[in-house]
Amino acid sequence: MQLGTRWATGSEPPASVPAALRPSIAEVESHGLDGHWTLTWLEGRAIAELDAGWEVVQTSTGDVIARPFED
Repeated sequence: MQLGTRWATGSEPPASVPAALRPSIAEVESHGLDGHWTLTWLEGRAIAELDAGWEVVQTSTGDVIARPFED
């Protein structure tokens, strides 16, 4: 796993956040969730986790999925 970066909801995601994830991150934030995002990389794929219980992941096929976080 490669460590990424962290940022607060409502602020502009850092440049290291892939463009493909940004619309889904904005969609999750539009539900009024508050907290901080953490960007990590697993097997070369980006994962943005919101500490309010959501994640935005890029699959091996390049699709982007927003879903409640699973422990």
